[in-house]
Amino acid sequence: MPLPDPAAALAILVAMVLLLTLWWTRRQSAGARAKKKRPEEELDTVQAWPPQAVRIMTAPERKAYEILRRALPQHMVLAQVPLSRFVSVPVRHSYGEWLDRVGRLSVDLLVCDFSSRIIAAIEIRGAEETPRARMRHERMSQVLRAAGLKVHVWPVLDLPSLGEVREMFGITSEGTASQPMPLVDKAGRMAIPVPEMHELLSAGDEFDYHHDPVPSAFFDEQLGDARA
Repeated sequence: MPLPDPAAALAILVAMVLLLTLWWTRRQSAGARAKKKRPEEELDTVQAWPPQAVRIMTAPERKAYEILRRALPQHMVLAQVPLSRFVSVPVRHSYGEWLDRVGRLSVDLLVCDFSSRIIAAIEIRGAEETPRARMRHERMSQVLRAAGLKVHVWPVLDLPSLGEVREMFGITSEGTASQPMPLVDKAGRMAIPVPEMHELLSAGDEFDYHHDPVPSAFFDEQLGDARA
């Protein structure tokens, strides 16, 4: 019986060793990924993340809120509203990606009219901001202005007075705002606000915009459709 070629035998041995090493490496990597990516369903929402109620506004934000409330009694002032609640975007691209970029950012204060239509956004800026925080604020302001919303930036150390706020929002000397009064039907009940014609025409037929508040479940549905 002829002896096998030593060179061929060595090549076969080396190939077997390489294949065994590759198999072992992949097995170890798969095990590590499985440990890191533990399904969230296995974690209890309350037990894994023990909740604790905290203040919704900082001290400067509370001061700014009080200034707005006193200066604009006929307006609605909301605090810490995420962009995804009041900014609608077309869903032709990944909604989850937009949500991760800016959708989860919150505006410090929103000034609205009687029907909850937004008049302006107020951003309270600290005296010292990190480059990351400054970039985040600038990105959010860019989105708000692109949506046609006014953005006022108030420095923490230089908040406006009541008179300056009234002038900023066009309050007349009589103390009333230069804006339409609430609609009332024949029975004296306040009418439900509906989108204005220019709001409907601005979107057109190409995109699927929302003029009412975006439902909280809307995000989950969009993300679920994207994964399906």
